[in-house]
Amino acid sequence: MTEEIVKEPEFFDQKDKQILLILQDNGRESLTNIAKKVGLSIDSVKARIEKLHKKGIIDRIKALLVPRNMGYPLVADIKIKLHNNTQETTEQFIAHLKNHPRVIDLLSLMGDYDLTCVLIAKNPTELETIQQQIRQKFNTIIADWRGFLILKVHKFEEYALEQIPL
Repeated sequence: MTEEIVKEPEFFDQKDKQILLILQDNGRESLTNIAKKVGLSIDSVKARIEKLHKKGIIDRIKALLVPRNMGYPLVADIKIKLHNNTQETTEQFIAHLKNHPRVIDLLSLMGDYDLTCVLIAKNPTELETIQQQIRQKFNTIIADWRGFLILKVHKFEEYALEQIPL
């Protein structure tokens, strides 16, 4: 008796991959231009993009802002280690950071630190004030706070899809 090998369905095919590469390069590319570039009808491209959204492959298409060019020359990556925290206090802390107007990225980590938080500020005084307010408000659960100024962005949320095999 031979076992039948069942192939798992793929997340996306070559045409989807081409569409993703185009959108990654220019999220405002028109459906008409995408259709021409990948050799599909406009309706097919639209349906594929909607499918990619529904599958969670595309989260959203948005403008990528450059804080330094908007009057926020200081961009700091803060690594945060928590201790003596409950699920409730952790959720309160994360909610506070998510709603903070100067926090532009917030990610949970695996490793020595629990979170990384990217802050933007107009000047060193403002950055110091922001970090002091956060640290004082949550001083009972912040065990370690390591700040790093980001000097230059070399790559940000761009995936080499052409190198990912299907």
